[in-house]
Amino acid sequence: MKKYLFLSMFVAGFSAQAADVVSQKNIGLDLATDLAMLSTKKCQEDGYQVSTVVVDKHGNVRAALRDDLAAHFTLEIAQRKANMTIMSGIRSGDFKKAREDIRQELNHINGLIVMDGGVPIIVAGGIVGAIGVSGAPGGHLDADCADYAIKKLQERIDFADDD
Repeated sequence: MKKYLFLSMFVAGFSAQAADVVSQKNIGLDLATDLAMLSTKKCQEDGYQVSTVVVDKHGNVRAALRDDLAAHFTLEIAQRKANMTIMSGIRSGDFKKAREDIRQELNHINGLIVMDGGVPIIVAGGIVGAIGVSGAPGGHLDADCADYAIKKLQERIDFADDD
């Protein structure tokens, strides 16, 4: 009898703490599309043919663009860079520097790649998505294009916190 009493108390306590509905901030389609376009356009202006992928906080693709002359594989690499940012919670290049010891292992996980070029999209201190860019002659240049897009839309991103 004591077992059942303990179990019922445990279940009642657990259900009282669990939320039935969870609200989360996540990137919307319009912002994702605009960030992808600005990132790609910036790289084009700099003379690079890239692909840009914007994912939401769960790694779902929200927007993807490939420059006319960008290699087919840049699209996948851009997505994997963005996913790495979501998984780590930081810029993919910063993660690469900090965790070189596990880089090879992570590169074998489907959907991830440890390379520079993934940048988080942060609203009110929390990640709502990430931009991955691939195709410039160096990951730092990919990241620069993503940074440019975020900077251009920073006011809009900041106002997203008011929702």
